[in-house]
Amino acid sequence: MQRAVRATDAPSRAQIMRFARAALERDAEITIRLVNEQEGHALNRDYRGRDYATNVLSFVYASAPVVSGDLVLCAPVVSREALQQGKSAIAHYAHLIVHGVLHLHGLDHENDDDAQAMEARETEIITALGFADPYVEMEQI
Repeated sequence: MQRAVRATDAPSRAQIMRFARAALERDAEITIRLVNEQEGHALNRDYRGRDYATNVLSFVYASAPVVSGDLVLCAPVVSREALQQGKSAIAHYAHLIVHGVLHLHGLDHENDDDAQAMEARETEIITALGFADPYVEMEQI
């Protein structure tokens, strides 16, 4: 059994629920887990064939009538990316949770048109939550 990850810059349970609900378009049963880099790496390797830890993985079980699936966020990767991108960890978690929930709804970014549509929806949700557009680079000060 895997131990829970306690990321010091991770959102609270209430924040996680707020971010996920903002992206929901219908009833859902979603489990959201924060994992360490070792587990994130193993899951990405075993389920996607990619030999590294990634920021978020979406496991879709059903998209309709009820959205059902798991989101797995690799806490060390999310923290590192937030720092590299010059944004708060909470803003990055919000974006990745919204991104993952949209995947559970069946949205994807496999081609340019789908990617543009998904990014537009993410931006709409993220800015409504009070965060900056995640696809606009921060200006250098």
